[in-house]
Amino acid sequence: MGTIYEKLKNYSDSDYYGFHMPGHKRNDRLPGQAESQLPYAIDITEIDGFDDLHHADGILRDAQERAARIYHASETHFLVNGSTVGILSAVLGTTKKGDTVLVARNCHKSVYHAIYMNELKPVYLYPGFDEKYQLNTRISVGEVKEALERYPEIRAVILVSPTYDGIVSEIEKIADVVHGKGIPLIVDEAHGAHFGFHPYFPENSNVCGADIVIHSVHKTLPSLTQTALLHINGKVVDRERVRKYLHMLQTSSPSYVLLASIDSCMEMLDTRCEELFEPYVKMLAKARNDLKELRRLKLAGYEDGRGYDFSKMIFSTVDTDMTGRDLYEILLNRYHLQMEMLAGDYVLAMTAPGDTPEGLERLVRAVKEIDGEARKCSGKRKPKGEILRLPCIYTSAGVEAAVEREGVLSGFVPWEECAGYISLEYAYLYPPGIPIVAPGEQITAEATRQLRSYAECGYSVEGMKKEGQMEVILFRNQENMLQ
Repeated sequence: MGTIYEKLKNYSDSDYYGFHMPGHKRNDRLPGQAESQLPYAIDITEIDGFDDLHHADGILRDAQERAARIYHASETHFLVNGSTVGILSAVLGTTKKGDTVLVARNCHKSVYHAIYMNELKPVYLYPGFDEKYQLNTRISVGEVKEALERYPEIRAVILVSPTYDGIVSEIEKIADVVHGKGIPLIVDEAHGAHFGFHPYFPENSNVCGADIVIHSVHKTLPSLTQTALLHINGKVVDRERVRKYLHMLQTSSPSYVLLASIDSCMEMLDTRCEELFEPYVKMLAKARNDLKELRRLKLAGYEDGRGYDFSKMIFSTVDTDMTGRDLYEILLNRYHLQMEMLAGDYVLAMTAPGDTPEGLERLVRAVKEIDGEARKCSGKRKPKGEILRLPCIYTSAGVEAAVEREGVLSGFVPWEECAGYISLEYAYLYPPGIPIVAPGEQITAEATRQLRSYAECGYSVEGMKKEGQMEVILFRNQENMLQ
């Protein structure tokens, strides 16, 4: 069987190429980056001369201050528990137990976990939907404004931009609306750590007025997996509360290897940004231009540059007989190209400065060859990826309380029969980790159809205790639930 290290080394020595995170792409020949091995020699704890992440007043303080300057933030914190710990700390630090929050329904599951932990009442914002590419799109500024007027008790707004698929919302306009109510805007910008470093990409949300921004530097920049940043801006946020939760939730033994990785990445951005981004943007733009010739497959995106992150390459199978899974498996098994994500009608290739011209050329050649073989769509059934508007009856914490403290009966119901019931658990594909159904929501017939469709196409639907079944409250409808 061998060790984890041996398996990793064998994979590294193979010809498989990764169009997925982390952003360094296993490329140890980036500017200023030395060839690496397992770093036992530099794996230490908080010893004299090396500062303490939870009480930084030396080398780590200086490193975080440099990161804040680079990202145009008021203050920045290094995260070694990924963006997840930043999101949890941001939401918990800006709300009190039982508060109402305005939440984009396409947020990562960590946002829902924060809602659960603080027993928050979510008001959901739903993204638009692009029928052409079967993609969820941006959050509307108008809907944010309308929700804040309708629910004056909202205490924070939580959005994801860019989305996993690269869709960027109008954060500057949304921030103006949110600040008009005197409340904070939290932006999960985990997939946008590269924003603001080249005009080919959008500006980051610190510049656009967000109060808290979370970046996963490992996703789209040369940094080790699990490394991220939390930025705080302005005077709306109680910074001490956010720091308190960060100290509670982040490990008390942070890896100096990961901290060094973040700092090395910041050093690259600070001193060799053009050297890092200029070749990357040129080869990315060339690849996107070469792929305009596709006949059946489509490179999704918005070429006018509005609201889209061109580092994401989404190959749509809508006009073919293939599903996203079909295309994913052909790329993996025939061409040894590992994609980041697959969905009903597309696959996602993540690019980053760590990519090589040879890697992108392999992808372009492979997609063109597959496109030449692809047949026009003849009605093959494919699962849609739209975020469903499900009635939210209870908060996730409230529905659990109804079962545990109020004696409401619960049980497991097959997907085919669960429409009308109130869910007690999540159902999601990972990646991207966006719930199709969340606890407290009344399950619709469309949601059950979507779950079955994904399963029939071979996708792994996660979050549930029993395969093919949902744990629900054993009442058919909202009226019975509330009696």
